[in-house]
Amino acid sequence: MLKQLKNEKVFLLLLIYDIVVVNLSYFIALMLRFDFSYSLIEPIYLKTWLHFIPIYTIFCIVVFIYLNLYKSIWRFASYMELVRVVGATVVTSFFHITITIMLLNRMPISYYLIGGLLQFLFMISIRFSYRFILLIRSRTSKPSHRVMLVGAGDAGMMILRDIRRAKEVNERVVCIIDDDERKWDKYLEDVPIVGGRNDIVANVEAYDVDKIYIALPSANAKERKEVLEICKDTDCEIKVLPGMYQLVSGEVRVSHMKKVSIEDLLGREPIDADLSEVFSFINEKTVLVTGGGGSIGSELCRQIAKNNPKKLIIFDMYENNVYDLQQELKYHYPELDFIVEIGSVRDSRRLWDLFKTYRPDIVYHAAAHKHVPLMEVSPNEAIKNNAIGTYKTAYAAVMNGCKRFVLISTDKAVNPTNIMGASKRLCEMIIQAFDAKIKRNEAHQIPELFTHFQEDFDVTIERGDYDHIETEFVAVRFGNVLGSNGSVVPLFKKQLEAGGPLTVTDPRMIRYFMTIPEAVSLVLLAGTFAKGGEIFVLDMGSPVKIDDLAKNLIRFSGFKPNVDIKIVYTGLRPGEKLYEEKLMAEEGLQKTENNLIFIGNPIPFDIDGFLKQLETMMKKAYENDSNIREYVATMVNTYHPRKETDNV
Repeated sequence: MLKQLKNEKVFLLLLIYDIVVVNLSYFIALMLRFDFSYSLIEPIYLKTWLHFIPIYTIFCIVVFIYLNLYKSIWRFASYMELVRVVGATVVTSFFHITITIMLLNRMPISYYLIGGLLQFLFMISIRFSYRFILLIRSRTSKPSHRVMLVGAGDAGMMILRDIRRAKEVNERVVCIIDDDERKWDKYLEDVPIVGGRNDIVANVEAYDVDKIYIALPSANAKERKEVLEICKDTDCEIKVLPGMYQLVSGEVRVSHMKKVSIEDLLGREPIDADLSEVFSFINEKTVLVTGGGGSIGSELCRQIAKNNPKKLIIFDMYENNVYDLQQELKYHYPELDFIVEIGSVRDSRRLWDLFKTYRPDIVYHAAAHKHVPLMEVSPNEAIKNNAIGTYKTAYAAVMNGCKRFVLISTDKAVNPTNIMGASKRLCEMIIQAFDAKIKRNEAHQIPELFTHFQEDFDVTIERGDYDHIETEFVAVRFGNVLGSNGSVVPLFKKQLEAGGPLTVTDPRMIRYFMTIPEAVSLVLLAGTFAKGGEIFVLDMGSPVKIDDLAKNLIRFSGFKPNVDIKIVYTGLRPGEKLYEEKLMAEEGLQKTENNLIFIGNPIPFDIDGFLKQLETMMKKAYENDSNIREYVATMVNTYHPRKETDNV
């Protein structure tokens, strides 16, 4: 209510001001024509002016209201407000000339010219004076932050103006960086453009800068990373403008600047996969995603939902995560036919009922225990959930007519030093064994592995039906996923918000990284390429040192590593190694149609012997055998458990 009254008061005052100045302007023009001597003004001119005042006043107010001159927020006055005032002056001046000449009396030419000019100056001065006062205040008050702006283009200009007019932002842009040499030693709204990216560090010191805003929406990922690499040598807080879309939409604001993310440091463009093949592959098919509430599983569900499946079944044992996903899909895809089922991949009866009810055409198996240190403490749980859970899910898929089974694997399955990685290698071997048996028409030889009495649960099928089994099994292997459950990046951010320290296991540790949507889109694509038995390997780009990630996050938040925020090296945890590999040396690589997806040649192993060992391993796991690692090592000859004294 108070705000409305204030707005009405401003409107009334501005209206009175305009009524005065539109008439006073032409009276002053008349006085100027007669050397500021009232007595020299010819009566006919004075009479014409007096008779025209009421008409002109009403006309001007109507024009001003029509052109929204009383609705603009003048603290943000800019080009459009100027155009409106010019338009109002032209229209009213033309009206003034036409009516006086045609209906009253012709006035001196100087009267029309000077009167129109004075009217414009009076109107524009009152409307832009507020912004001018704010500008003077901002120059005279001491800002809490001194900002360097990187980018003297349209986005940089918008950020600069937004900083100057925003009351809530107590900042001042003191210098600008741009790689275009033609702009050097010039000014952008009286802020000096002091040089290119190589001059950033020197000018941070010269201008006492404590914040750097990077406004380069059109720069590619490599260029942004190069600028960030230079900026990290300063002690400034760094923010970036996320994307080109904001510039196109005219929505560039200081509030849109975001803190530097790990994605900005990868130094590559986001992978934009062509999913047209995925659409034709998934279209009108029933798709099951196990572990659908997890970080990878939930993104699989989102991208599958976009590709018009006949039905989507989301299976997970954790109801909280999957409930959130359920509500999200209902909101974004109201026409999607999907069902959420709660259960565990360890439960044979539950799995059999699930597959028998829905008969999925495609299965994406993402259910797994993934936390390396936790699985080292509970190794039998890794075997029960990952290896045996995969076996049971794959068996149910085979016996219920599934056409494609895609296993989500990990680079930790390569030469594993931890039980989680070894369990995922077992998963890969399981799906390769299943695929081989099916191709040899030996599906009937795949043993049934159940943790309860078989006579209580008979899932056998007629012998002749085995000849029609056509399930194709593939695995997709990739590295660490940014932002996923258990990823180091969310942990670092939480530690940073708490004031540190950031915990790094070893300064030499190296990992490959990919974003969740990137990884999932490539998983979907790899699934369409499958012919059975392959292990697809995703190109994760260049490896990144975890220590560098921690230091860069600290720097880009405006702090000094080991000065403001400490980094503590905790040592490798049980089962960890310094680097992850994407495939074993003996696997080799084959190209696919997509240059980001490769196929690792299968490592031969005794399939029949392996399948027999699985039953023994399952019994040991459910007996919580303390020697489970040693037995797994007999099955996975690349598994070498890391001892506390090992360095890698």
